[in-house]
Amino acid sequence: MSSARYYADPAVATQFATELLMKAGLNEEHAKSMANCLVLADIRGVDTHGLARLPQYIDRVSNGRVNANPNFKFTEKTPVVAHMDGDNGFGFVVATRAMEEAIKRAEIYGIGLVVANHSNHFGMGATYVMQALEKDMISLVFTNSAKQMPPFGGKETLLGISPFAAGAPSGKEVPYILDMAPSVVAKGKIRRAARRGESIPLGWAVDADGNPTTDAEIALNGSMAPIGGPKGSGIAILMDIMSGVLSGSAFGGEVGDQYKDTKPQDVGHCFIALKQDIFLSAADFKARMDTLVQRVHNVTPAPGFNEVLFPGEPEHRLGVQRRKEGIPYADAEKQMFIDIAKKFGVSELPLADSALSLA
Repeated sequence: MSSARYYADPAVATQFATELLMKAGLNEEHAKSMANCLVLADIRGVDTHGLARLPQYIDRVSNGRVNANPNFKFTEKTPVVAHMDGDNGFGFVVATRAMEEAIKRAEIYGIGLVVANHSNHFGMGATYVMQALEKDMISLVFTNSAKQMPPFGGKETLLGISPFAAGAPSGKEVPYILDMAPSVVAKGKIRRAARRGESIPLGWAVDADGNPTTDAEIALNGSMAPIGGPKGSGIAILMDIMSGVLSGSAFGGEVGDQYKDTKPQDVGHCFIALKQDIFLSAADFKARMDTLVQRVHNVTPAPGFNEVLFPGEPEHRLGVQRRKEGIPYADAEKQMFIDIAKKFGVSELPLADSALSLA
């Protein structure tokens, strides 16, 4: 099995994805928005939610299972709360617009909350946290997904393993970015292992009979393991309440599986944006956040660790590196990009055999 890596300029990768998505029927604005989300995931090392999923997304929109050009409908509930009908658009596009609307309300009233239904998978949860951070906003992001995990004590899958994400800006230090699934790992890591012909560690998933497995292909037809038993199960149920029950979307095992179902997913989302200067001045808030980061950094590392990092810091560091050296892809992804470029008649994504030197 080859361990070769091929490097792409993030800007060029974004343009490649944009062109493909436009060929699939998205308008330029929505294609750019979705491409930016996918490439950002690769930049931060969340490559389970990056360009490698393009063929699957394009297949769904080409088959009419996702609406290439949705007509979003907003219903104002209060000055700070709105409901969004995503019209079966791509979750990336729905989520970006919904967070934008939450931020607009927060800028005026201090807090904004937007829920959305009739949406689809929206990729990396941190994407929308970072969107809020660009506006110096604290944020919470919820979404639900197809059933992949049983509730604690159960055997049949019922709960999604969609990520919970949160963020808060800092001053000179790294911002707080939490993006976590209620399962031990995101299922995308198992799909990536299967795609690359790799095994998975014990404890990530179980087979259809509930037995632990290291076979990624078998795990795809089994169940994901929750973090901390009832804790992971409880978080997954909270995600379904905040994004599924609350928004009027599918919930409780009814969300469509984007890999198996021909029906619309009807995913639900919830976005909350909060101004940092509601209770303190912006300067005071950021100074206190910097102090918190520094105090975390100053904790003596435990055996086996060289330093103590803040949530989101490993991804931040990797992002800095990949913006300079390019995004690495494996042989399987390289061939996938070649095939999909040929299929849709766009230029191939240029890939270098070694790290790049980008400004």
